[in-house]
Amino acid sequence: MDPSPLATHPPQLYRLRAPNTATSPKICRDMVALLLEATGHGELADTARLLVSEMVTNVGLHTASLDVRLEAVVRHDRVRVAVYDDAPDAEPHPKSPGPQAEDGRGLLLLAGLAQDWGVARADSCRMGGKEVWFELHAPSPN
Repeated sequence: MDPSPLATHPPQLYRLRAPNTATSPKICRDMVALLLEATGHGELADTARLLVSEMVTNVGLHTASLDVRLEAVVRHDRVRVAVYDDAPDAEPHPKSPGPQAEDGRGLLLLAGLAQDWGVARADSCRMGGKEVWFELHAPSPN
């Protein structure tokens, strides 16, 4: 079987900068889903859409950032997505929301669905502020 076309290429980097508005979660999640479909990682698109939507929504809810910066790095066997904002001190922490709570599950979803995730502050974040990131791995071929 021939290796994936991405297997023989260096990682592919994609960036999007969007205003911190109510439409940005949809725009960001749709862009990531389209990117994953186009690069042969369609099986990761639904999970990535959910996680991107949660991360971008959190920027709107918990920071005063004027914009949201998204970066996706696609490799043949995984994708890493980071969302950047301008609030280095607003570090997210997972909550234990009650059964009737309408929010507070975003980081729990990250922890449960991503193979890895984390937060980096301004000193290690080249775009300023902080980044919240996740990584999804492509299923192993049988």
